[in-house]
Amino acid sequence: MEELDAPLAPLTTLRLGGPARRLVTAHTDDEVVAAVRAADAAGEPLLVLGGGSNLVIGDAGFAGTVLRIATTGFTLDGAVLELAAGEVWADAVRRTVLEHGLAGIEFLAGIPGSAGATPVQNVGAYGQEVAQTVTEVVAYDRRADGVVTLTGAECHFSYRHSRFKAEPDRYVVLRVRFALEDAGGRSTPVRYAEVAKHFGVAQDERVGLREAYEAVLGLRAGKGMVLDPADHDTWSAGSFFTNPVLDPEQYAAFLALAAGRELTAPAYPAPDGRTKTSAAWLIDRAGFGKGYGSGPATLSTKHTLALTNRGAATTEDLLALAREIRDGVRDAFGVELVNEPVMVGVTL
Repeated sequence: MEELDAPLAPLTTLRLGGPARRLVTAHTDDEVVAAVRAADAAGEPLLVLGGGSNLVIGDAGFAGTVLRIATTGFTLDGAVLELAAGEVWADAVRRTVLEHGLAGIEFLAGIPGSAGATPVQNVGAYGQEVAQTVTEVVAYDRRADGVVTLTGAECHFSYRHSRFKAEPDRYVVLRVRFALEDAGGRSTPVRYAEVAKHFGVAQDERVGLREAYEAVLGLRAGKGMVLDPADHDTWSAGSFFTNPVLDPEQYAAFLALAAGRELTAPAYPAPDGRTKTSAAWLIDRAGFGKGYGSGPATLSTKHTLALTNRGAATTEDLLALAREIRDGVRDAFGVELVNEPVMVGVTL
């Protein structure tokens, strides 16, 4: 299906952004490949759109082809799950846990967006990320003009990053395969302190699979991170900034600034001798509390990491708030926050 001058804001969780010059909706893998090939042959800019939960689209819209992937497919072979890129991720997690009793993605419950986007961002939450279970990604390689299958290792996963994000104009994800676990109604080991505290268990213990799923949904809903059209706190792109990962020199400078304010900063070990700290903590301690802002775009009243559209915002309203927060954190702590959502036609 093809539409011209098509509104994009209704296709994003922020409800922001101008129109697409051309919007193509693809329902099969062949239609996806054909649409990409046509845009490439015409030398036309291409934007691939799934659930629209991780996008900030400029008010001018997109002067090219927007390909909306609406493919469907949920297949289980034992504990191996294959999802079409257009499958709604939250629905797929619910089916996997509640209908089939398989563990491995239960702590990723309630995350908006499509299955095809999960390996791009290496989606993660509550101590779990898809890098732990993705075994293969089937994608159209625009450079080679063919469908390829990449192993999990070939996806080059890291914190909120992947090969697909590093080469955004090369691959279009078609299908994702996950190796899950039949743990007899138990979850994978709890890795996240908030979840362990909720259940009163030590980290690395297992809890009931269904209970883990329901607990995460409750925790996310309490932070405005489960989509609800009636709740403007959920009119967001989820966490707007990634948690900073600092090298030893950056971390020492950050600790000195935090100590000067008599603050003890959260710290978590990261690869290569680096240290991860909390973006939410930085934002709050820099003076931007829940609900901050007096305009049509504000911080969520439930979570300082979510920038929200209160109903009448423009993309520029949202970006003005994001820049104010980024600059305030840099001034207070010397740490540069980086946006998590993909920017289309705009920069932070």
